[in-house]
Amino acid sequence: MTKAKFVEGDIMRHIWVMSSTAAIGISALFVVDLLDIFFLSLLGEEELAAAVGYAGSISFFITAIGIGLSIALGALVSKAIGAKEFEQAKRLLLNSAIVTLLVSVIVAILVSCFIPELLALIGASGHTAELAASYLYILVPSMPVICLAMALGAALRAVGDAKLSMLSTLMGGGVNLVFDPIFIFLMAMGIEGAALASVLARITVLVVSARGVFIKHKLGRHFDVSDFKADLKPIFAIAGPAMLTNIATPIGNAVVTRAIADFGDSYVAAWAVLGRLTPVAFGMIFALSGAIGPIVGQNFGAREFERVRESLTKALQFCVLYVLSVSLLLFVLQEQIVVMFAMQGDGAELIRFFCSYIAVFFIFSGALFVANASFNNLGKAKYSTLFNVGKATLGTIPFVYFGAQWGGVEGVLVGQVLGAIIFAFLGVWTAYRLVDRVQTQVTDLAQTLVQEPDEELSPSSTNPLSSSCAQMAQLSEEQDCEASHRVTER
Repeated sequence: MTKAKFVEGDIMRHIWVMSSTAAIGISALFVVDLLDIFFLSLLGEEELAAAVGYAGSISFFITAIGIGLSIALGALVSKAIGAKEFEQAKRLLLNSAIVTLLVSVIVAILVSCFIPELLALIGASGHTAELAASYLYILVPSMPVICLAMALGAALRAVGDAKLSMLSTLMGGGVNLVFDPIFIFLMAMGIEGAALASVLARITVLVVSARGVFIKHKLGRHFDVSDFKADLKPIFAIAGPAMLTNIATPIGNAVVTRAIADFGDSYVAAWAVLGRLTPVAFGMIFALSGAIGPIVGQNFGAREFERVRESLTKALQFCVLYVLSVSLLLFVLQEQIVVMFAMQGDGAELIRFFCSYIAVFFIFSGALFVANASFNNLGKAKYSTLFNVGKATLGTIPFVYFGAQWGGVEGVLVGQVLGAIIFAFLGVWTAYRLVDRVQTQVTDLAQTLVQEPDEELSPSSTNPLSSSCAQMAQLSEEQDCEASHRVTER
């Protein structure tokens, strides 16, 4: 029987196990993406690496929607398991997975219809734009596959099976690694071969994740239309803001790509390498955002607020130590990175600048990841939307624009970092305030219900917390609105 495993035991150990296993899987996929660029660089066309960079900005947009949907599934399922409502967990898993599939299919169709226009919007032109389009016409139709796979991976992490979630992405990465050179070189498919290998990898991840969810953990159940309609509101209450939150990241990335495109394809090629190097190097931090969610969610469901607070603190400590270590490694290995991807001239200088001065500031991106994960699992998904959209707009556009004017392409990266620092501090401060506020809210409400006459309570109200859902929801919404105004004022 699935149980809430995160409500007891050492929290740092839970964070390490969840993050490291997820990071291995995440890094496996991004290592293969990095190898895509490496293999393509062997063909001797700088435009190929630049094309992958432009295409990555578009595909990242749809993937971000899938991440938002998977956040909703993970948050709902982990809280249900923390409260020991296992049948409810199965129902929410199924209906969230269906919503994920439907939304991702619609978005993939829309994006496929406007690929040339989207590429032009972020600065791609000429032969580079044609190469990027040929890549996307193969990759984009597979987006529903990877979005559903991510949702099922979130379900595995929600029940504490991070190892199987890792295994699914590892196997996908292995498939990509095998077929990349076959399609690119042996079958002379070039960039289209890289895209096709990625499609096969995504199918593999889905199959392995689905087997774990429905066969190993037996989390399947029959579909019920009335249940599905009833669950749409709680699903989109988290999924809607989470999708907006995650869409903000690729939008911000597209702004940076567009700014770098003004300086030439050589810089865009280097930016493409960095775009794939970053999640490999900092895969543990990307994984941390997914790992901390179920830990916070289960402890919130079990009303263990001190453990929720401790989870935030330990996650931030973990983030700082890891980023400092990896940043030092990148600084030492920067020349090897330049040589490996055949970067020369301007592109090589951009990679050196990133490894020397920019990488260490990923601490602040990681801190905002942790804060957003806590918002999504504490029932305040709107907060994560506020901070991510704010970072992608107010924290990116003006900083990147003036950075480009005053410091050239290096100024673009510095500007992006400055915006991240500001919103990270605001996000972490708000996360701790939120935990305190939710704890006070639940405690006060429980005391109020205990003091009410018995005749005013329903027969099912022996547990004051479980009988107060409607009142808590109303109070939560009022405080949510009030807090949003406060953050906006600041």
